Amino acid sequence: MRIALRIALAASAALLTLGVAQAQETLRIGTEGAYPPFNNLTADGQLVGFDIDIANALCDEMKVKCTFVAQDWDGIIPALQAGKFDAIVASMSITAERKEKVDFSNKYYNTPSAIAVPKDSTLKGVTKEDLAGKTIGVATTTTHFNYASKTYTDSTVKGYPSSPEEQADLANGRLDAIEDDIVVLQQFLDSPEGACCKILGQPSPQPVDIFGPGAGIAVRKGETDLVNKLNSAIDAIRKNGKYKEINDKYFKFDVYGAES
Repeated sequence: MRIALRIALAASAALLTLGVAQAQETLRIGTEGAYPPFNNLTADGQLVGFDIDIANALCDEMKVKCTFVAQDWDGIIPALQAGKFDAIVASMSITAERKEKVDFSNKYYNTPSAIAVPKDSTLKGVTKEDLAGKTIGVATTTTHFNYASKTYTDSTVKGYPSSPEEQADLANGRLDAIEDDIVVLQQFLDSPEGACCKILGQPSPQPVDIFGPGAGIAVRKGETDLVNKLNSAIDAIRKNGKYKEINDKYFKFDVYGAES
């Protein structure tokens, strides 16, 4: 009887250990799904884009399985903190404000902000004075919104849940300009919906205290081991050519930016 009990307990312990090991082999990734070409939801509900391909490459390098969860941008950090997923791969800029809530990997890309306007716009530049009195659309809870709110104080800065909404209002004549990542803007301008518009210019300088050093992968505070694994995996795919392979699928330049 005691032998049978010991065997049963040993079997239960083995199953528990196996369950923990299996859980550790899956990394749940949160992403927005509304920020092409970095992340986007297709008509049939598939998540695609640069962020998704990079996340899969990092998971392959770490020998874990990626699963993805689509999450509205405004709630993405709270969802991470609540345990809905283990990491955010969603073009999230590394900023001091966010570092109070989450820990970050090193950057995995860095591209500048830009301003887009209708093709028939008479605006000549992107300074505070140039855009005075104009209405600028920007996705809220982003570094772009923070920059626009602090810089264009003589303009009306209108917040949107995500980039597609601001792009639609620019195309429909409801906005004078929009601010976003230059790659996201170019993707919009290359589409039929974006034929209306053009890039006016890039704000300069691009303050690091607002935009940060680039986009990183966010994890819950204190998960140093996961951060270290992600950093090692980012370095590995940069060196073994996988990063370039993904980069060249989406861009004609190295989206990683300057080596830091």
